[in-house]
Amino acid sequence: LDVGADGGSGAMIGVKICLECLKLITEDCTDSDFNAKISTSRRNDILLGLNEMSSCILPPIFELLSTQYGQVNAAKSTLQQMNAYLASNGRNPSQMTPEEQVQYQQQIDKRDVAGAIVADVLGTLEKFCQSMPLDWMFNLDNQQKGIDFISALLHLLQEDTANIQVLSVACLQQLSMRKLEQDQWFRIISSLPSALFQASNAAAKRAAERGLPSPHCLEMLVEQLEFHKSVSKMGSMLISAHLAHITTDKDIASGCGPKFEAVSTYLRLLSEMMSHQSGVICGDQMNTWIGLLRDPAIVRTNVVTPHIANVLVAYMTHIVRIRWEDVWDQNHSYASLIEASWDDEEEYEEWLGNLRSKATQLFRSIGATEPEISVTVVHSKLRNLMAAHSNGEPRDHLNTENNELTVKSTACCEFEGITQPLDNILHGLPSWAMDNGSYDEKRNKVRATIRPLLAEIASMIVNWNPNDVWLKFRRTTLLEALKHYWKYEATTLPSGVDSLLVYLNATDNPPKETPSMDVVGLRKKVGVSLVAVSKIVPDLLVPWLSQLSDRAKALLTSGGLSPINEMHLYEFLSCVATAVDNPLDRSNFIADVLSNAIRSIETAEVQNAIASVDGLLSFMGISQVAADPSCVTNEEFVKKVTTDFSVMFSSLNQLLSVGKRCQEAAKKRPNGGLPVQNFGALSGESLQHFPDEGPVNINDLAINDPFVPLWPRLLPTLIRVLDATLRVWHPERQESLLRNNIQRYALAISDDEAYLATKQENSVGGVFGKGGTAGSIVSGWDRRSTNLTPKWSGWFNELRNNCFQLLGLLSAQRVIFAPELAHIYPQLVSVVANPEHLRSMEHRHFTQYLKQFIEILMLCTPSTLYQSHLTAILGPVFEHIQYRLKYTWDPIIGNSGLSMESTKPLGSDNCAQIANQLSSSGVESWLIAYYARGGLFVGDLDSVTAEAAVEKARVELTRTFSDSIQSVLALKGGWALVLANKAKEEQAMKRNDPSKLAAGPRNRVSETDGPVNADGTKRSQVDLQLDARKLARIDKLCHFLLLENEQIAGALVVTIIECLGYPDAYSCRRCTRIVHRILESVAWVDRYTELIGYRLFSVAVNLIVNEPKWMVGIEWDMINIIRDIYGRLVLGQYFQPGGQGLAVQQSRDPNDNSRFEQSKVVDKPLQGGGILVIPTDLPKRVLSEIGISYDDILTLDKSLTEKRSAKDQKDVLRDLLRIAADRSQQSDGNRGGENGLLERAGAEESLLHQNLRQPVVTALPEKLVTYSMAQKDAAKSAEVDIVNYHGGIFE
Repeated sequence: LDVGADGGSGAMIGVKICLECLKLITEDCTDSDFNAKISTSRRNDILLGLNEMSSCILPPIFELLSTQYGQVNAAKSTLQQMNAYLASNGRNPSQMTPEEQVQYQQQIDKRDVAGAIVADVLGTLEKFCQSMPLDWMFNLDNQQKGIDFISALLHLLQEDTANIQVLSVACLQQLSMRKLEQDQWFRIISSLPSALFQASNAAAKRAAERGLPSPHCLEMLVEQLEFHKSVSKMGSMLISAHLAHITTDKDIASGCGPKFEAVSTYLRLLSEMMSHQSGVICGDQMNTWIGLLRDPAIVRTNVVTPHIANVLVAYMTHIVRIRWEDVWDQNHSYASLIEASWDDEEEYEEWLGNLRSKATQLFRSIGATEPEISVTVVHSKLRNLMAAHSNGEPRDHLNTENNELTVKSTACCEFEGITQPLDNILHGLPSWAMDNGSYDEKRNKVRATIRPLLAEIASMIVNWNPNDVWLKFRRTTLLEALKHYWKYEATTLPSGVDSLLVYLNATDNPPKETPSMDVVGLRKKVGVSLVAVSKIVPDLLVPWLSQLSDRAKALLTSGGLSPINEMHLYEFLSCVATAVDNPLDRSNFIADVLSNAIRSIETAEVQNAIASVDGLLSFMGISQVAADPSCVTNEEFVKKVTTDFSVMFSSLNQLLSVGKRCQEAAKKRPNGGLPVQNFGALSGESLQHFPDEGPVNINDLAINDPFVPLWPRLLPTLIRVLDATLRVWHPERQESLLRNNIQRYALAISDDEAYLATKQENSVGGVFGKGGTAGSIVSGWDRRSTNLTPKWSGWFNELRNNCFQLLGLLSAQRVIFAPELAHIYPQLVSVVANPEHLRSMEHRHFTQYLKQFIEILMLCTPSTLYQSHLTAILGPVFEHIQYRLKYTWDPIIGNSGLSMESTKPLGSDNCAQIANQLSSSGVESWLIAYYARGGLFVGDLDSVTAEAAVEKARVELTRTFSDSIQSVLALKGGWALVLANKAKEEQAMKRNDPSKLAAGPRNRVSETDGPVNADGTKRSQVDLQLDARKLARIDKLCHFLLLENEQIAGALVVTIIECLGYPDAYSCRRCTRIVHRILESVAWVDRYTELIGYRLFSVAVNLIVNEPKWMVGIEWDMINIIRDIYGRLVLGQYFQPGGQGLAVQQSRDPNDNSRFEQSKVVDKPLQGGGILVIPTDLPKRVLSEIGISYDDILTLDKSLTEKRSAKDQKDVLRDLLRIAADRSQQSDGNRGGENGLLERAGAEESLLHQNLRQPVVTALPEKLVTYSMAQKDAAKSAEVDIVNYHGGIFE
């Protein structure tokens, strides 16, 4: 490295090699991507040696950096003098003589060569900054000797040659990501502003030399973009990674002093960077500003306040969408800068989506911490927009048909940009900034300032009356944002809601018979906005309920509303009605609102249609195809069938939507939706016995939920609709439909489902966009076409899912258990648990059935009704799931005679052949192949997408089942939160620290001062009542599922065991958690011994021994199952829930040494459960079957008994199973066949052989002793000699 200033080219090559070697050595010893090749001790020795020799390494590197940078400056200075000489003679570089050109090129080469060396030095220093001791960069002794790398890096920010300034920032960024000491951190943030100021001056000088008007001109911005991006990213990282230095410093907390000024100056620098014309600059700082604003200690220092306005204005500027065609056509004033910032429109749209997503939290935080600044900025922005664009000015990008604005018009883009900031800031504003409470003088002053501004904002939006459809759309979004303001000041609420109701029936200009897509979009948005407003301020709309009802009836009778608009209108009215105080009035109003929907499904035409399969097929225009295939494109017939189906489906959908809104409102009532008016204290007997934990009559349920009284009238129709729909998929009906070239498409997946199987992002435009799947199922036709054929699949999906969701609502509202419906319940069971229905469903149907009905039913059934209401449904369902999953995965894992070819879905080309097989081979054989392909018929879909759809259906079914069982066993979801709350309360009591009850997770800032749930959400008194009921159900449902019904328990446990072996890591990992809960609940029960000790243990052991690729990453979970089984069934050990923690060893029974004493928590699975008191040898038999010797098994028992920690026991099991795995590999070789998932994991992936891998670079044969270590040893020896010299009297 020490080559001097005049080192030749050969010496420079040596320098480059040396720098590269230092960089690679550092990287190989510290980077996780490389260090596995080097033994740990060797890595430590190398790093120890480098650190020992740092005093010999760093000075030459610094000297090299200084020398070569001097060469760069000297060459640049000479080039400037040459240019000045040429200019003084009226010449430019292109007019030089040959001799002058040679001299000029020599200086350029000298600059570039030296610059390249500086860049190489910085590349090595970046690795040092990333991984080596911070003392290498910050050593005070070196600084006193003139070796100051930090100052050098800051100085090099001025140099653009060879990208030196960007490489310098990269070094500083590596330092910023490390845990800097406060003095180190403070040095950088106090020095960086002045260094960047000098860099800015250097850029201005370069611009002047090139004759450019300004360092901020477009050409310089493009040229400097990479530098600006890296500085912004590094600068923000320096803050976000060291927030503790701000919060813990007393000087900064006091709001004065040099440190406060330095930090404030630095934050001003960051905020000023955000005025850069490229949005990527401010995008890199988003997390930093959110972190600053979410930290209460930082907010109290006022160090952030002066910069909030700049930050808010910057993000509000860049959140406005850029028209990419303006960039293409170079019409945008910063087109070249935008092209340099993003590769294409797709990348820009992805960036903008991420920015808007993150900006939600930022805007809310700004509103919460600085209400005055945020409201002032938004008010000013909105006022300017109204002045400049309220009438659509400058009226560009117009619709050629009617001369109206389009979504790309400037006015529309600008108003779109203000919507999110306004909504989020109003949402984030603290209540004291808007309500009428009494607060301190400071808050009262802020409130007095912002109230008039908020009133003016509301007035501007409500009084704005644009004519263009797209401006009406933007106004709708702004009106919706006012819902947070109307909660405190409702003066403009009636006018705002009236405007939305007017827009609900908006038309084109001039009016069209069929509304344009723009108008349809506006109406949909209006409906969503009405519902959103009514959910926030329903009580404020109650006084106008009569007028709103009349207005709604007028709109409904006008005939201009689409079904989805009608649904939104019904939801809006129902949300308002739920705020009515009198329960009877609420119920009557909801009944009146939904009277048309109920009458529609009770008409003779609909009732005849749902009375049978033939009636439903005729109603949907499917049966008529057999006689007249052309009817599917007959315009009049298509219109009639579409209208008839729309009336039936929209009526059911309206009932579902209103029912959900009523249920949501019921949960928010003071009693949490419980049919109990007065809560007693939660103690003693009340924890186990609740007056509402059983059948509750409809009148009592209606006190909270006004939708409930409609169920006796609605449920019979719902049962018939579901029954008729599911019968369409019965094998004999499929056989008939599949043989018809048109009718077969009624059984097909929809274009939307095909699109979801492609895993494309929404940015491509969805089903009908570029790369969409519209027209792929029925070739050339989609659901928008005047053709019934592509509509059928979507209609059946909507009808079926609507029925399942209504059944889920029926369960959630607890009406299914009401005495008034007891006579209908057997009829419901005969449909939802009909074996023919269950086995005929496709995987996609069954997935929705589990998710939308069965899971909700299990969670909502009162514990006293498990036997009467769950047995008849869960028994057939769980038995069928076992059957379905077995034949779904058998072809994949090679356990059946079916090949992988059988998993391909039916298409138009082979469906008739499969239909013929049904009659020739029988239903049972046909169903086996049916499950192998997920039951899918994909029509004309291409083979790649079709196979992706089958794979999606297969894994979704398995994952939905495992997720549902997790939910009902309190391993995820709401019930798991109850257990987390309980653990949190126990911890608070144990530590005698009530503050724990108000503390949420560390990664979430609590938005309330009172008690919170374990996930950080607010926890009220009624939540205690709800949790007590859920806690009782958690124990009792687990007991019911596993110990009270042999049909349910057997099918459930066997299915979970089999799911462990299905090659889907997601499902397997979740099933391991379920297995632990099963073991905690039933390991002590004799009749489970064979199932757990042999079948389950065998599956788990063989999965580890066979090491399939798909298991990589979850081997420890499986080993933990082996540990849990072996401990409970063989060794008399039990564990904490989930198989965690230290094994608790039970003593032998003093009266019978062959038995263990049962654990005290045998009947409490959530506390660890029990053990098998009479040990079984079944797990040992499994081990012997895979080649483990008797002596090894005895050694295993001894080791697991002596070593109780989870890590030690799992390591013992891994080492034992490695023996069997090695034998298995030798005997079987590799495997997998058609399916690579089943191949054995390689040596690099194998967990069993992890500790046996040998690094490429081995350890040194002897211990490394450095000079400093030898000196320390010598000093210690000298101390010993002194002690001995004095006879040990000082010992």
